Amino acid sequence: MNSLSKNNLFEDAPIPSAVKKLVIPTILSSLVMVLYNLADTFFVGQLNDPVQNAAVTLVAPLMLAFNAVNNLFGVGSSSMMSRALGRKDYETVKRSASIGLYCSVFFGILFSLLSLIFYTPLLKLLGADATTSEATAGYMLWTVIFGAMPSILNVVMAYLVRAEGNSMHASIGTMSGCFLNMILDPIFIFAFNMGAAGAGIATFISNCFACGYFLVLLYKMRKYTYISINPKNFKPDIKVITGIFAVGIPASIQNLLNVIGMTVLNNLTSVYGADAVAAMGIAQKIYMVPAQIALGGTQGVMPLVSYSYSSKNFKRFKDSISFLSVMLLPAMLLIAFIAFLTSPVLMKLFIENDAVINFGNIFFRAMICAAPFLVTDFLVVGVCQAIGRGKISLAFAIYRKQELEKTSIVDLNLIFAENGRALGALIAELVMSVVGFFTLLHIVRKFKKETETCM
Repeated sequence: MNSLSKNNLFEDAPIPSAVKKLVIPTILSSLVMVLYNLADTFFVGQLNDPVQNAAVTLVAPLMLAFNAVNNLFGVGSSSMMSRALGRKDYETVKRSASIGLYCSVFFGILFSLLSLIFYTPLLKLLGADATTSEATAGYMLWTVIFGAMPSILNVVMAYLVRAEGNSMHASIGTMSGCFLNMILDPIFIFAFNMGAAGAGIATFISNCFACGYFLVLLYKMRKYTYISINPKNFKPDIKVITGIFAVGIPASIQNLLNVIGMTVLNNLTSVYGADAVAAMGIAQKIYMVPAQIALGGTQGVMPLVSYSYSSKNFKRFKDSISFLSVMLLPAMLLIAFIAFLTSPVLMKLFIENDAVINFGNIFFRAMICAAPFLVTDFLVVGVCQAIGRGKISLAFAIYRKQELEKTSIVDLNLIFAENGRALGALIAELVMSVVGFFTLLHIVRKFKKETETCM
């Protein structure tokens, strides 16, 4: 996409057209990523071995921690890029992209090294016991110790490419690795009889492939993109780094809160045995479908929101948010309704184990009721990140995780045992959607006053 095309998309294209062009590829990419994440659970589940399925669930918090780096340099750099594009500050766009790219490589390698050094303590921290430790260790070896850097790098590169308005290319890059993973999973799990470790190898190879796609893409686009893979263009700038960190650090902390929350949940659930852990893991993976639709939609529109905010175009800013909400909310309500009715069937797709299915059905039905509220929750966080208000999005996340979800999950766990986990998430999303609505309303009204003052 050349500079003229970028300007047309961000400045002149009708809002429905611009939003759809940015959002639809991102949602499709998110859905494929759901399939990618479900692939390990699905194929490992076909072994009908709760221990192998529990291994995938227990490593999930550590893999979720990758997003701390993804958010720091993906969300932070892409927000900085889109805002700089709105100001026509192309040097800042270029430097932001370079910092995001090379720092993600460095921190991905660092993540792997730290995981290797603290290998044994990490297994215990994740909730692995004598029954699940061997399978968990095998899956963790390939997905984390070998796989952290390619997993992080391909996500960050997708953010950077999307920041310039190239949502389709970003989605193709992400989806290429996802499809490869779904092909390789049954080969390593069944043909080579490697169980959860085989799923880990498939994930590692597919992430490496996705990185290769983006590197080739950036090389071919080098004449009309601000994202450079040439190390000579890596020029740290204190103002740019400060701008990236202002959004990226709060986004990263939000993710770490998710990791802590998931680790707590796994440990609370592990006392009920491998069946309960496997059931919760499957329910969480299925729940990722509506969650990723909401997240993909809100993240997809953020470059347009950032650009409109920086160029002081209040109408496009407000209309982008409004149109996305009208587009996503009915879809989420329909998905939640269908998923609630078909919950037992969905669980049975992943494992033929009555105990796991019964546990999982209770988890999932409580969780899916929260899905429609995700639109408002994700939208307020995304808008805050897009306009550089990282502190607001961080405060929002802390309030949700520490004061609502974590508290309600731990407390409800005492009252309703393992079912308290899902009820806690529902309460958190319901309350936060109300808080988020008024937060978003405040941001829109404040921006309106700012633009009216400038006129």
